[in-house]
Amino acid sequence: MVKRDASDLAIRGGRPAFDRRLHVGEPNIAGEARFLERARDLLQRRRVTNRGPFVREFESRIADYAGVRHCIATCNATIALEITIRAAGLSGEVILPSWTFVATAHALQWQEITPVFCDVDPRTYTIDPARVEALITPRTTGILGVHLWGRACNVEALTEIARRRGLTLLFDAAHAFGCSSGGRMIGGFGEAEVFSFHATKFLNSFEGGAVVTDDERIAKKVRLMKNFGFSGRDRVTYIGTNGKMSEIAAAMGLTSLENIDEFLAANRANWRAYREGLDGIRGLSLIEYDGREHSNFQYVALEIDENRAGIARDALLEVLHAENVEARRYFYPGAHRMEPYRSHQPHAGLLLPVTERIASRSLSLPTGTAVSPADVEQICQIVRLAVAGGPLVPAMATGGCLS
Repeated sequence: MVKRDASDLAIRGGRPAFDRRLHVGEPNIAGEARFLERARDLLQRRRVTNRGPFVREFESRIADYAGVRHCIATCNATIALEITIRAAGLSGEVILPSWTFVATAHALQWQEITPVFCDVDPRTYTIDPARVEALITPRTTGILGVHLWGRACNVEALTEIARRRGLTLLFDAAHAFGCSSGGRMIGGFGEAEVFSFHATKFLNSFEGGAVVTDDERIAKKVRLMKNFGFSGRDRVTYIGTNGKMSEIAAAMGLTSLENIDEFLAANRANWRAYREGLDGIRGLSLIEYDGREHSNFQYVALEIDENRAGIARDALLEVLHAENVEARRYFYPGAHRMEPYRSHQPHAGLLLPVTERIASRSLSLPTGTAVSPADVEQICQIVRLAVAGGPLVPAMATGGCLS
């Protein structure tokens, strides 16, 4: 098969398929009137931060949704991870996947804990429990699992390893709000889990995060640490930082939570449209979701086999970008190839063959409430033409219509 690059498929003289850019992670927005009502309320009360009524309500509703005893809302998920890692008493080395957003590793490194990168399961792209055991040393104090693309990692296997080896188990659940594992909602596994409510996530609070746990000890420490260590007026009893969520962020989070069914319906419809539109295209594999579990369907991730598709992932990415489809290479090139980890562990890639392969082949496509099934159909036609090797010019020169 003759392989092609983006120049073989470039648009010459035609308009892009879309007159606006379709982004991966464009915010899900709904309930504008209710949000503005809440915004007016907090301005009239002049209570804009320091765990006001909206933050307290948000924490309570998130805890109920996740089925946990404690939820501590924070300004973002990175701070939540850092605080949780410290509250759990981690030190030395912690095992985690490299196939994650670099903030997962940074949250450890920031506190002078060594991230030890583990390869991922080739079927799920999540941390491979079979490889964790070999990475445990006398300096290992914990495992940091990462739920990925709306699917849980192997919670049961990681829990067994952590229990047997006396390790602390935490989870980065930034991608997993509204998802389940074994029929149980993500949030109550390990000693604690961390959600992200960043604008790009399924449920957003503009910017925000939360620590969720059933562990009273960790919850108490996290509450202290996210507010400078204050345990009362003029009384500081623990080291801390400023990790508080603002009232306006909580107002957005509450409004998003009220519209979560709309977000889920849009994501599910888009994912099904992608599955239908990409079906049968050689060399492309779309991630599947287990129908027995809850998922937020927030991520549409592809793996492109260049040898079968005849086009490399990066060439396909260029084609999509030219059509105003802002697809992304999640989490290229892998945390182990970013600084400071690349310098600290220059040969880490030798132990991460699956991660290395996925980093060169994975691509995420736009979805969410800003993308319609009709948009998805057009994106799929672009991908189909690119893989088939057909000219894109005639399709694009007719005002962006691919039909």
